[in-house]
Amino acid sequence: MSTATTTVDTGSRGDAVRALFARNPVLGPTAALLVAIVFFSLATSTFASIDNFSFIVQQSIVVGTLALGQTLVILTSGIDLANAAIAVFGTLLMTRLVTGHLPSPIALVVSIVACAVVATLSGLLVSRIKLPPFIVTLGMLAVMTAVTNLYSKGTTWPVPDGLLTWLGTSLYLFGRVQFTMGMVLAAVLFAATWFVLAKTGWGRHVYAVGNEPEAARLTGIHIDRTLVSVYAVAGIIYGFAAWMALGRTPTADPNAYQTGNLDSITAVVIGGTSLFGGRGGVVGTIVGALIVAVLRSGLTQMGIDSNYQNLATGVLVIGAVAFDQATRRRSS
Repeated sequence: MSTATTTVDTGSRGDAVRALFARNPVLGPTAALLVAIVFFSLATSTFASIDNFSFIVQQSIVVGTLALGQTLVILTSGIDLANAAIAVFGTLLMTRLVTGHLPSPIALVVSIVACAVVATLSGLLVSRIKLPPFIVTLGMLAVMTAVTNLYSKGTTWPVPDGLLTWLGTSLYLFGRVQFTMGMVLAAVLFAATWFVLAKTGWGRHVYAVGNEPEAARLTGIHIDRTLVSVYAVAGIIYGFAAWMALGRTPTADPNAYQTGNLDSITAVVIGGTSLFGGRGGVVGTIVGALIVAVLRSGLTQMGIDSNYQNLATGVLVIGAVAFDQATRRRSS
């Protein structure tokens, strides 16, 4: 009798734990991040330092910001394969406009708007013509890569000092902890996006469209308008990522961030946002971006070949998607 009771109690606890992780998809990635930090801190003598942690965050801000825009798109059950290409185009546009003697603030605004326009075009094709997001953004990736190479004439362009490189300015907290203005801007963007998703009607519409579009339509949500707005906001975020990239490396390179789209998707998926839409959020994306950065930093300091680093990242992505599918089946 007691054995049966114990079995039932154990099963109930297991169900409760699974339900907890299903309701809070960020818990799993957060636990994985903490385990990775502890492991690399014990495995190497250089990982657990303030300077290294600061460097990890600095390395992750551009891809992390691209992942922030990617999160919005994936929440609607879409995907954006062109986000990094749009950002790279933004870096070239900013640089060439300033080189052509346009004031830096105007060049910055024009470039961010241009990134938003390109992303909005993808949103219009997805919402109005009902083309699959994968196909639309794959085509946009090819278009933007070609346009960027033609516009740059196949060469890198040095970025004039000033506003365009300002985000690379380093400051020190308590005279010891290094951070950059790019990190500050990234934190502001993440906080603003979290607030909009969690506390506004627009955010609820984004989740509803991704979770069950037909039900969202029946409740009066304008699905097409919501989708277009999501891609537009994501495009603005890609423009800010372009600005951050110039702060990190003061050279506009048409071949930069060639795997930025895949890296951003990796961060979003590892962070617990479902590729099937309607589940996840900004906090998970932050954790996912940090997991990727911590993994690469720790494995590099352990002397592990970069191919094995990519292997480990790929396994994490597959595991995260498999976990998401299993969680959805249990919920159903």
